[in-house]
Order: sequence, then structure tokens, then C-alpha cells
Amino acid sequence: MTADSLTVGGKRFRTRADYEAAVRDQKKIDTIKSRANLNDPKQLYALFKELQSGVYQFESPVGTDFDDEIYEKIEELKRKGITAENAGKTVKTHKSKVDKTEKKAKKIKKPANLADYDQDMQKQILLELKKQEKRRKMIVIFASVVAVLCFGYFGIYYFFSIRTSMDYSQLAALKGSDALTDTNHTSNDFAIHKTSVMLPDILDEYKTLYEKNKKLIGWLKIDDTIIDYPVMQTSNNEYYLDHNFNQEYDKNGSLFLDCDCSVYPASTNLIIYGHHMKSGQMFGQLQQYAKESYGKAHSLIQFDSIYEEATYQVMYVFRSQVYSEEELVFKYYQFINANSEEEFNSYMKEMEAMSLYDTGVTAGYGDSLLTLSTCDYSQEDGRFVVVAKRIK
Repeated sequence: MTADSLTVGGKRFRTRADYEAAVRDQKKIDTIKSRANLNDPKQLYALFKELQSGVYQFESPVGTDFDDEIYEKIEELKRKGITAENAGKTVKTHKSKVDKTEKKAKKIKKPANLADYDQDMQKQILLELKKQEKRRKMIVIFASVVAVLCFGYFGIYYFFSIRTSMDYSQLAALKGSDALTDTNHTSNDFAIHKTSVMLPDILDEYKTLYEKNKKLIGWLKIDDTIIDYPVMQTSNNEYYLDHNFNQEYDKNGSLFLDCDCSVYPASTNLIIYGHHMKSGQMFGQLQQYAKESYGKAHSLIQFDSIYEEATYQVMYVFRSQVYSEEELVFKYYQFINANSEEEFNSYMKEMEAMSLYDTGVTAGYGDSLLTLSTCDYSQEDGRFVVVAKRIK
């Protein structure tokens, strides 16, 4: 197959792998269009909800363009005053009524009377009825147990979800508070990376939170999203996969900085990990950046370390994987420090080639980067990644 033939949906792809991903996306899009009428507001909102919840996962710009198309259609409906609530309140075509006289004309068989049968037959009928009743009770009991287990699972899931939401709302309220601050404590006495460099004072805004948990390393916030969380760091990348800020078991986990990164002196690239939760918490909304329109509307990311405030601008958005050590491919999660300009430019070129769209933002050697990483369920060991450049 020639390079000219690696085209899907009017887009040309450089590699066979990218082309095949686009073909898979096109098949998904064709299936969606065969099932849903995109001119019907009710069906369009239903499809948009499915896309938002991750029912359909796209792997290429072909899928991203379709996602953007649906997003724009929804925005157009909103401008016309058509919402998800009133989309279905249109005049419905009534179904033909069944002639009542025909229903009355149908003969209903009268149930047979048990007394009409002889004693042997009555015994067999009663025995069969008891068996049926026993089966019915067993089915009811089994269904009840399954229902209890399901409700229990969802109850636990939403308990953690609600608890996490409440906990982080309370933590956000402690930013800037001096409720727990030791007034005699002005510098950080805990550091993942031992260094001879004198660490600066912790920002007043984070002193109270730091007193609650000295694993705090910063705070991440993206306006107009649920992402407004403390960022933790330990000597490994395991603990905060299933623990919250209060060090309680929590399947939501916490956002955490890669253990090999340093906020002071700052690594070239700070990598923050978080779970892709279906509730939307942690990095559950991060994949919204697959839509270019969303990326433009949420291009600024605030990440304060406990030592200084910083703002970053989104530069690259891409999908990747966790590879084995033997595979000789670009591994974004290993890019923490660039030892030379050549090495830095090589990293930038790799990410630019993988990016789902062009943001117009570029970086040069000496710039500081921030990488947000979460799971991507569209592929095995998949990861969804947003890379931003510090602008102030």
C-alpha cells in the first residue's frame, strides 16, 4: 500500500498503524450514523451523552473530527433554545388504535377446573405446580441477591465518589487558611529529592494543607472543570493510586507527581498522574481535550507547587501506551529532564507528530513543561496525555 492510499475521511496518514486506527474510527462512525438520526435533536443529545460518557472511544483525527461535529451540532441546538430536556417534547405521531370490537371478539379461553380431572392427573398437576412455584421462588431469591450485590457495589462506588467530592471541597476551603499552621514553621522539612539547595518557604496558601499531609507537593486547577485537586508525591508511584489526601483507602486515588520529578529545582517536565474515573472525578474529564474546540476553551492550566504559582498553556494532546522495556519507541512518561537542546527538540518532535491537533503552541530548550496523564480505554495499556508549556 502506497503512502497516497493511506487516506480516510479526506485525511492522509503517515503510518500504517495510524491509517488502521482511522479505518476503525470510520467504521464506528458509520455504525453510529446508521443507528442515529443526527437531524433528530433527541437522538443527537442521546449520542452526545454517549460520547461524553466514553461509550465510543476514538483513536484518530477522523474520530476527533466527528466528535467535534457532534459538539458543534449540540451548541447550535442550544443557541436555538433546544435542550436535552425539551428535545423530545415534539408532536408525536400517534400509533393506530386497535379496534376495540376486535379485542372483544377474541375469545378468552376459560381456565380449566382442577376438579374436571381424575385424581391421578390432579396429583401430577399439583406436583408440577409445586415445582414451578419452587423454581419461581429460587429465581426471585437469586435475583434479589444479585440486586443486593449490585446495589451494594454501586452504593460503595458512589460513597467513595461523594466522600471524595466532599473531602476535596473541604480541602479547597483550607487553601489560604491558617487554621492548622505552625506559625514557627516557615520552611519545608520534607523533600522527596534530597538536595543541597536551600528550599524556599512554602507559600502561605498551602501551609495549612501541608501541615495536614506533608506529601502535598502542589495544587492543580483547570477553570470550568471538576479538576481542582491537591497533587501528592511519594518515593513511589503506587501509594496514591488508591489513597486520598487523608491517607484513607479510596478507589478514586489522588493526583500525584511522578516520583522522579522535582518541583525545586524544577524538572524540565513535571508529570502528574490521575485515574480516569467514570464519575468524572480525578482525570475523568481529561479526555475532553480530544476535541479541539474543548482544548481551545480550556487551554490554560494552573499548577502551583507548594513553593510557587505557575500557569501553563496546552501544547500537545495525544494517545499513547505503556510499553515494555524492550520496545524501542518514544515513551512520554520517561521524559522528565532534557540534558541537551538536541534531546529536548527530539522529544518535542515526537509529541508534535502524535498530537491530535495543532494548538499553535511550541516550546524551546529551557522551557518548563507540565504533562497530565490518565488511562485511555480505547487500547490495551492505553494512556491519554495533555502536555502544556509554562507561560508564567
